[in-house]
Amino acid sequence: MLAKVLSSTIQGIDAYIVEVEAHLTGAKLPKYHTVGLPEGAVKESKERVKAAIKNSGYDFPFKHVTINLAPADIRKEGSAFDLPIAIGIMAAYGYVRHTYLNNILILGELALDGSLRPVKGALSVAISARGNDIRGVILPKENAEEAAVVEGIKVAGVSSLSEVIAILNGEVSIQPVIVNRDEMFKRNKVYTVDFKDVKGQEQVKRALEVAASGGHNVIMIGPPGSGKTMLAKRLPTILPDLVLDEALETTKIHSVAGILPTGSGLVGTRPFRSPHHTISDAGLIGGGGMPKPGEVSLAHNGVLFLDELPEFKKNVLEVMRQPLEDGHVTIARAAISLTYPSRFMLVAAMNPCPCGYSTDPNNDCTCVPQMIQRYMSRISGPLMDRIDIHIEVPAVPFSQLSGMEAGEPSEEITKRVQKARQIQLNRYKSTSGVFSNSQMQTNELKAYCKLDKNASEMIKTAMEKLGLSARAYDRILKVSRTIADLGGEKTIQVQHVSEAIQYRSLDRQLWRG
Repeated sequence: MLAKVLSSTIQGIDAYIVEVEAHLTGAKLPKYHTVGLPEGAVKESKERVKAAIKNSGYDFPFKHVTINLAPADIRKEGSAFDLPIAIGIMAAYGYVRHTYLNNILILGELALDGSLRPVKGALSVAISARGNDIRGVILPKENAEEAAVVEGIKVAGVSSLSEVIAILNGEVSIQPVIVNRDEMFKRNKVYTVDFKDVKGQEQVKRALEVAASGGHNVIMIGPPGSGKTMLAKRLPTILPDLVLDEALETTKIHSVAGILPTGSGLVGTRPFRSPHHTISDAGLIGGGGMPKPGEVSLAHNGVLFLDELPEFKKNVLEVMRQPLEDGHVTIARAAISLTYPSRFMLVAAMNPCPCGYSTDPNNDCTCVPQMIQRYMSRISGPLMDRIDIHIEVPAVPFSQLSGMEAGEPSEEITKRVQKARQIQLNRYKSTSGVFSNSQMQTNELKAYCKLDKNASEMIKTAMEKLGLSARAYDRILKVSRTIADLGGEKTIQVQHVSEAIQYRSLDRQLWRG
C-alpha cells in the first residue's frame, strides 16, 4: 500500500517541493521509519502523527510504516511535515482518496488532539506551488491569508486533521481564502510613531532626511537622553513606501524566521530591527546548523539600528561590512550554502565617551583622553568609512522640551524624500542594481557627481585637513548628490559639498583629535 502527498520545505527564503511517500506493509510487530534526511522536528513527528490520528477517531494501521521524503539528498526540517505524513498514512491505509493528492500541496503541524498549529514560510510555499503548476494549498487557517497573497493559486485554511480528510474525500466543500492585496497592504501600512513627536534637533532631522533621501547609513553621536533612539525609531516613517515586490520579499524573510504576526498576511511597513549589543555574529549575520536569517536580513528593505555601537563585539561589527557593501549575505556550511538578501539602512548610535557627557554642557565628563580614545577605537576605520553621515546629537534645552509646538510630521518630510528618490529612480533606470545615490559605483560617480572648480577645491581641502580616506571621498560625493536632489538641483554646488563634508567630519574630530 503506497500513497504520495505533495508538501514543501524551506531553504533560505525559498521553498522547494517535497514528495511525502507513505508505504505500508504487513508485519508481526508494527514499525515506523522516516527516511530522506529528516532533521529533529521531522523525526519527532512520529509520535505527534500517531496521537493525532487516534484522537481524530481513526485507527492507526498495525503495519510496518515507511515514510520517505523525496528528494532524499535535501535535508528536511520543521514541523510542517506532520500533516502530509498523516494524510499519506491515511491514504495508504484507505481512509483518504488519492484523487486530489497529485494537485494539492499540504503542510501543517499537528497537535496531539488532531488540531493544526501554524507553520513558517507559508508565503514562500505558496509561491513555490504556483511555480510548479500545483492547483492549491491546504495549510493551517492562521497561515491562510499569508499564502492567499499569491495570486493564481487556491488556498484552503483548515483547523484539524479530520477537516482535511473530509475535504479530500469530498465530504465537505470549502471556499478558497481570497484576500484583497491592496486593501491588506493599505491596512498594514501604519506606523505608530511620527517625527512630530521629536522636539528640537532640527539639524539631526535634516541629516536623517538626507539619509532617507539617498539611502545613506548614519551614525549619531551624543550624550544619554539626547533622543538618538527616538530619532532612529522614526526614520522608517520618512522612507519611501514599500512597493509590493519589496513587501513580498520582506514578508518571505519574516515568515521563514517565524516573526510574522499571525493574521497580518503581508508586511506593509519598512522593518526596524534593534538587536542588543550582546548579539553574536551568527545572530547578526545569520547562521546555525541549518542556516537561519540574521538581523541584517530581517532588516532587509528597512532599518537596522545598533544602539551603543562601541559595546558590540568587534568581530560582530566587522562581519557586517560585507552585507553593507553587497546587499546580501552568504552563509556557507559543509552541507549547504544559502544566500539571504540584506539591503538595509544602518543607523548607529553611541556616546561621545564612556561616561557619555564629554559634549554635554550641562554635565561634567569624568573621562580622561586615553579612555575616550580607547572607547572610540572599538569601531574600526573601515566600518566608519561605510557610514555616510556622522551627526552630533546635542542635549535638548529645557525651553524646547517644554514647548507645546509639535515638530514637522513625518508625512511632510516623506513628500520631499519621495521626490528626491523619484529623481534618482529616473536617473538610474538604465543602470542595473542601482536605485539610490548610496548604491552608486565608480562609473555612476564619474557620470553624475561632477564638481565645479570651487566645489572641487573645497573637498580637496577637507580631505587634506581631516585625513579622509578614498572611500570617504566617494561618500561625500554621494551625499552631495543627494543634497542636490533634495534641492532640485541638477548640478552639485559648493553648498551641497559643504553640507556633505559637515556630515563627514565628526568621526575624524573624535577619532583623530
